[in-house]
Amino acid sequence: QGGPLSPLLSNILLNELDRELERRGHRFVRYADDANIYVRSPRAGERVMRSVERFLNQRLKLTLNRDKSRVAGSWMCDYLGYGMSWHQQPRLRVATMSLGRLRDRLRGLLRKARGHKMVNIIKPINPVLRGWAGYFKLTQGKRALEILDGWVRHKLRCVIWRQWKQPSTRARNLMRLGLDEGRACTSAFNGRGPWWNSGASHMNQALPKKLWDRLGLVSILDTINRLSRIT
Repeated sequence: QGGPLSPLLSNILLNELDRELERRGHRFVRYADDANIYVRSPRAGERVMRSVERFLNQRLKLTLNRDKSRVAGSWMCDYLGYGMSWHQQPRLRVATMSLGRLRDRLRGLLRKARGHKMVNIIKPINPVLRGWAGYFKLTQGKRALEILDGWVRHKLRCVIWRQWKQPSTRARNLMRLGLDEGRACTSAFNGRGPWWNSGASHMNQALPKKLWDRLGLVSILDTINRLSRIT
């Protein structure tokens, strides 16, 4: 369990389960020892779970992990980082837990960002964003990706606001980035914290998405849209 051979051995052993489910006409998806079986009703789900447990016990001499097994709507069951919407025609989406894990990983990288140039801050997070976008390129729910991209830029603007440190420096840099003097000074001396300011309109105007594109920051949504066109 947990070793590099574990998925391979699971596939060899559970290939017989795949054939049995195909013989019964069930729709299913399986990776290693993690599987979802799709049926039309909760009652059918309970019946199939009992029969699959019996098959595993008697034919393959395996024990079903009841703590990790349940009958539930497809929109309630995340699988390999993906989830499904509750619509009549379900759509693939990124699971909430997957979004949270990415945010946690980026927070860890950005904790080391103070005192560095922005291009050097972006450099280590770009492979993470690009790899994540490549894995989740099948998602059909784009709103969560827009929010995630916005959150990444918000975090980076917060780094910049902290780096500017003094209100006078903030006012000067806001003017350099295109804000008029009155608004720049009002924003720089407003007394609010870094997170609030980095999400406010003055920082969004001073550091818009096109600036981050020029700096080379990977946009998850743009990357997935590009991959979708290629495939």
